[in-house]
Amino acid sequence: MNTRLVSRATRVLCSILTLSGTDVLLNAAEQPNVLIVIADDCTHNDLPLYGGRNAKTPHIDQLAGEGLLFNHAYLSEAMCQPCRSEMYSGQHPMRNGAAWNHSGSRPDTKSLPHYLGSLGYRVGLSGKVHVTPKSAFPFEKVEGFDPSCVRAPTQAHDLGAIKRFMAKEGDEPFCLVVALVEPHVPWVMGDRSQYPDDQIDLPPYLVDTEVTRDAFARYLAEITYMDQQVGEIMDTLKATGKTKETLVLFTSEQGSQFPGCKWTNWDNGVHTALIARWPGRVPSGKRTDAIVQYADFAPTLVDLAGGDPADFEFDGTSFREALIDETRPHRDFAYGIHNNIPEGPAYPIRTITNGEFRYIRNLSPDDIYIEKHLMGTRGDGALNNPYWSTWVFESGQTGEAERIVKRYMKRPAEQLYRTSEDPYEMVDLVGDPRYSKIKATLSRELDHWMHEQNDPGTPLDTREAHAAAKKGEHIY
Repeated sequence: MNTRLVSRATRVLCSILTLSGTDVLLNAAEQPNVLIVIADDCTHNDLPLYGGRNAKTPHIDQLAGEGLLFNHAYLSEAMCQPCRSEMYSGQHPMRNGAAWNHSGSRPDTKSLPHYLGSLGYRVGLSGKVHVTPKSAFPFEKVEGFDPSCVRAPTQAHDLGAIKRFMAKEGDEPFCLVVALVEPHVPWVMGDRSQYPDDQIDLPPYLVDTEVTRDAFARYLAEITYMDQQVGEIMDTLKATGKTKETLVLFTSEQGSQFPGCKWTNWDNGVHTALIARWPGRVPSGKRTDAIVQYADFAPTLVDLAGGDPADFEFDGTSFREALIDETRPHRDFAYGIHNNIPEGPAYPIRTITNGEFRYIRNLSPDDIYIEKHLMGTRGDGALNNPYWSTWVFESGQTGEAERIVKRYMKRPAEQLYRTSEDPYEMVDLVGDPRYSKIKATLSRELDHWMHEQNDPGTPLDTREAHAAAKKGEHIY
């Protein structure tokens, strides 16, 4: 007899015997396949589903209509490597070790290939990787999508390899990550003519200059290009005949390479889009206010696969109940961290949100904030943003431009925003006595999280700590 069939049947039977009600119905089914589609540097509220007023995303909109949209999904650090390491490991940046961009997780870190592999899954990744070391993230490599997020133009994608991976016959379920590279800079893909400069409605944290409008138009074109890829991936899954048994998760990663988004702890940096679709299991056309984080992905998938998340050293917890019932809550708080090295001089930040209010603590408020990609130029400048100098010039002309530039570069020790009413977090309430109680609560909870994570704060954002992490010799 096939031993894989026996072991898999045993896992499912054990799940049935230990659960009741809706849980029994969920676990009595075969282990779900999992398809995770990740955009790259896409600010969540530039998508129409989250209030975006410009981008055209018909395929993502359709996916949301067929699934559950999370209003409050977050990642811990608004940079590619830390947030992906968090998603795959189920641990926050301090715990898995990737607390800086271009660094590395601890050598003994475990991730989805280990967790789901132990439950009988094939676990593959197509496209951008950007997690290290390989031993901590031993995904099966699946061809078809460009792994380089900085190539211009992006290589043409081929759906054949992911189709073969998903359609492979056998008893093993699959977990496949398709990590797209749009709309990461350089913004060169898509049809820029769809977004005439004079028809763009810029968000209020950007200074309105001709160069800004051109950059934003090219960024929007890449969002639409990314959306087309999402549609093609969904069609490919459909062609395998496995739609009904596959949980699809689409997420937008961190914010875009505009000031106030990526590399910050503002909501536009750490708030991410999240759509879940699983026909007959996950509600369709619904929204949920459950607060979830990338660290919750891995324990949720283990839970759905019939495993016990308690068997692994997760920071996150399973949001399975919120996934199948849009009225169920999950977290009380979501947390964030920022270490600016190697993206610029040290500027450590920590944050916490309860979904309504966001509290930010800038640990070096006497310094000015500098981010080299946004504010500087190297080589031909293809990966840099040319609009910053126009912002600085404009800051001498208008009070609005001056306020936006100073907001980005010079920040107080503490900030408080009512994000539910001020989604771009332009009005700082930290000095308003009406909000002193919520500020104290969030500050206390942030202290608790930092203590739990063994986060030393300012000493973490140093070249020495970053260099050690790159070598797998973490000093914190």
